[in-house]
Amino acid sequence: MALRGLKVIEFAGLAPGPFCGMVLRDHGASVIRIDKPFTTFDVDALGRGKRSLAIDFKQPASFPILSKLFTNADILIDPFRPGVMEKYNLGPSELCKLNPKLIYARLTGFGQDGPFSKVAGHDINYIAVSGVLSMLGRKKLQHPINLVGDFAGGGLVCALGICLALLERHHSGMGQVIDANMVEGSAYLSSWLWATRGDNFPLPLWSKPRGENLLDGGAHFYQTYETKDGRYMAVGALESQFYSRFMEGLGLDPFDYPQELNAPEVKKKCAEIFLTKTQAEWCKVFDYTDSCVTPVVPLEEAHKHPHNAHRKSFLNAGDKIVPTPAPRLSKSPAEPCFQDPFPGQHSKEILLESGYNEEEIQSFIEENIVHCAPKKASL
Repeated sequence: MALRGLKVIEFAGLAPGPFCGMVLRDHGASVIRIDKPFTTFDVDALGRGKRSLAIDFKQPASFPILSKLFTNADILIDPFRPGVMEKYNLGPSELCKLNPKLIYARLTGFGQDGPFSKVAGHDINYIAVSGVLSMLGRKKLQHPINLVGDFAGGGLVCALGICLALLERHHSGMGQVIDANMVEGSAYLSSWLWATRGDNFPLPLWSKPRGENLLDGGAHFYQTYETKDGRYMAVGALESQFYSRFMEGLGLDPFDYPQELNAPEVKKKCAEIFLTKTQAEWCKVFDYTDSCVTPVVPLEEAHKHPHNAHRKSFLNAGDKIVPTPAPRLSKSPAEPCFQDPFPGQHSKEILLESGYNEEEIQSFIEENIVHCAPKKASL
């Protein structure tokens, strides 16, 4: 695996931080998650293959323990607001002195400085400030589920930053601090939106109000349509040759129904026709054709779709189905582990590896600095 041998310390958080750590772990890195002591359940949901050390890093007595970990670590993932890690003497100025090769990845909503840097927020707030949210929806503004900010602009962009820092460290031998944040990450993801706005771009992609443009609902040939059984088909017939095949599949003559933007009567006609067949029946019409018409596959059925099943795009992770890591590397493919840790599960194991003996570890436990979760019963 591409990241085999790298040691990552991930402070427990929600969504973007855990996803970043999961990406690194899927590709071979060893990830230790720092959990709060006496946490009764795992709220991570993306902890697969990680190990858990439950330690009260708010106690000064924890610093020598953590210092041993950081001295030998390659990467640290900090999911807190600016200033939190410094409050406990765990900021980059302290830890990068201990370990000049450390890559200190700071993953926040608004960034390390600026008027909003220390205020609370969630995905919807970050993509709102980035400008991306203003483009989403039809006539009415509609926020999506938290993929754009948390996972794409946050966790994935942070993982990219870590890989770039690792590459630079290969040349310089030195680590660095990464300021990854969901406002700028989401904005960067939307670079194409910025580049295609205005009259200078050859295609008038965003010249009309939201919901009336080519890709946001204004076109009957870039649209979703409900089928007879309450499911949906997705149409992306942008090019003329694909549009012709789309019209033929509906039993319409493209000369009678030209490819024009904002043609409500044609959209209405298409909607009426799609309601005459089930999704499965429409798949028989459009599958394996260059019509750019595909079924909208429900999340719980995606692994069963013939294409996904052929490529093994989803994996069985015990009691659930999950996507396979992407992209696929021919020489060093990812090998995900689907065992989720529970908080404190590996505390003793990790401390023993760090050089502490049984008596020292027991004293940490008795002083409530470290928590060791009991092993789960084997049923």
